Amino acid sequence: MKRAYYSSEISDFISESPNEILGTLIKAHEFNLEEQQRNAWIEQIDLLQESLHGLPGKIYFEYSIPRVGKRVDVIVISGNALLSIEFKVGADHHDSYAHDQALDYALDLKNFHEGSHHLDIFPVLVATHAKMTKGAPHRFDDGVWAVTRSNSLELRNHIDSILKISKGPVVSIKDWEKSGYKPTPTIVEAAKALYSGHQVSDISRSDAGAINLSTTSEALKKIIDDSIAKKIKTICLVTGVPGAGKTLVGLDLASSWNNPVANQHAVLLSGNGPLVEILQEALARDEVNRAKLSSPIKKSVALAKAKSFIQNIHHFRDDGLKSEQPPHEKVVIFDEAQRAWNLDQTSKFMKTKKGVPNFSKSEPEFLIELMDRHQDWAVIVCLVGGGQEINTGEAGIAEWLHAIKEKFPEWSVCLPKTSSLQDIPNLEQFINSFKGESQVIPQLHLTASMRSFRSEKVSDFFSALIEKDTLTAKHLYQEIKDRYPLKVTRDLLDAKEWIKQKARGNERFGILASSGAGRLKAHGLDVKGRIDPVMWFLNEKTDVRSSYFMEDIATEFHVQGLELDWTCLAWDIDFLLSLNNPTKFRTFAGTKWNTIRNEADQKYLKNKYRVLLTRARQGMIIYVPQGDNTDATRPTADYDEIYSYLKSIITD
Repeated sequence: MKRAYYSSEISDFISESPNEILGTLIKAHEFNLEEQQRNAWIEQIDLLQESLHGLPGKIYFEYSIPRVGKRVDVIVISGNALLSIEFKVGADHHDSYAHDQALDYALDLKNFHEGSHHLDIFPVLVATHAKMTKGAPHRFDDGVWAVTRSNSLELRNHIDSILKISKGPVVSIKDWEKSGYKPTPTIVEAAKALYSGHQVSDISRSDAGAINLSTTSEALKKIIDDSIAKKIKTICLVTGVPGAGKTLVGLDLASSWNNPVANQHAVLLSGNGPLVEILQEALARDEVNRAKLSSPIKKSVALAKAKSFIQNIHHFRDDGLKSEQPPHEKVVIFDEAQRAWNLDQTSKFMKTKKGVPNFSKSEPEFLIELMDRHQDWAVIVCLVGGGQEINTGEAGIAEWLHAIKEKFPEWSVCLPKTSSLQDIPNLEQFINSFKGESQVIPQLHLTASMRSFRSEKVSDFFSALIEKDTLTAKHLYQEIKDRYPLKVTRDLLDAKEWIKQKARGNERFGILASSGAGRLKAHGLDVKGRIDPVMWFLNEKTDVRSSYFMEDIATEFHVQGLELDWTCLAWDIDFLLSLNNPTKFRTFAGTKWNTIRNEADQKYLKNKYRVLLTRARQGMIIYVPQGDNTDATRPTADYDEIYSYLKSIITD
């Protein structure tokens, strides 16, 4: 893939006609060209031909950043330095948003572009009419420098200063150009990129160490094509480790197969209310912003459109109760399918909330029945996250298999190849006893986490930590600690400051806690307080309701299926891990802690912490309060046990 609209040796760029360069940029531009963009390119070309005169190296215009579906204005490689230049043509000041944008692009190159891993990278923000400028005062540990703020007059001076302080060997431009790009977008970034027309191959990693998301997406599209050709109904199960990109696969399928003109309708369904609301809002905001300069669109219109792309599974289910007709969509993707309700929970809900007294189907059975109303073909894709059931009544994937086997044997079943019983319990037993058509497709299992791009073994580490497999946990910690910072503290202010020091640019951070962490309230962390997850996840640093302020606490119900760059996990004694004593499971009610004895409820609590521990992409700090023996609900010894256990493994 050609990553830049235009690239050239600097010497050739200096001598080339500006009109020829502009023509190359316009030809490569994939969208309607706005006059503002054309004028910006003209000024950038003129300024850079003057500012780069006599320098060795190469220049790139509109260099693709696949993770976020955007482009760096200009990259200059000269000597041993890489300059990532963001222009604000006509601006008379360097605003904070543009500053963070310039830094974000530099960090993206550092983290995801192999050829940039060991380079000094200098983000440069050029507000062409600005009066105040600022050089690069310091270098971060990873080789990314603080943002240089320049203007049209001082750009060459700043470039010369940068080249004097850059460290390391001269960059091999040939090797840099052919090196791989391994983006790992957040689910919000991925949804926006796919929704705006990018391909999953543009925003997913392509290294041989992981089953490529593109391969999984193509396997699902082939299954749909086969179902249409053979006029059969098919259900597919897609599994993967936490953060492997299952939801990304679902988003890609929903966006690429949904074509109303061709009467193709697909939708991603999720029972995760916060996830649905956040993605709908993010897509709507993004479309409104993209349309500002061409064909402005109202927020309400954009939001309605986004809601046809991703919907709440309960609304889909309720529509099926009102009518005997098949759904509009013939391809449905159920995200977090393991969280669908079992028979008892569904029957209770239908009776008390919907006035249906004798409802005798589990949620998986009813959802399959809805799609079974189609006369010719239909496809159901279940995205399965093993070990993430966090609510009473969540059936796990076994309920889907039971419904297929007992009620819908005529459906064809496509299963992943996975060795984890946690992903699909009784998989082998199902295959041996199912009388219908089934096949195992290796591409339907995603083996590597994309959330923690710094280390793929992070989810394995936290699993060992929770299960008290201390030998494995200690071994894995030694493997991840240099790339995935972890710390344990007893001081909440220290935890907040640690995160603020780690996060750069627009990297998102926030405080998490279990919904059962009832006594964190004594430390100003109220898990019962209402938060708006949309504002918490999407709003900017200046908004007190955003995660950045670390005032509102998100629980597992707010963050499942989503991720942040850095997290602080506040750990209460509801889940008491100990070096020498059995794990204690508790719930806080009224004025005291009560022991959880039911094994299923213990599993739910363990999974809550599994979810919370795997939300951070880049690193995390765990805060364990000190306790207070004058308060019977906060015994010091219990908090000390948790701290001692964590410190026996996480040695900082």
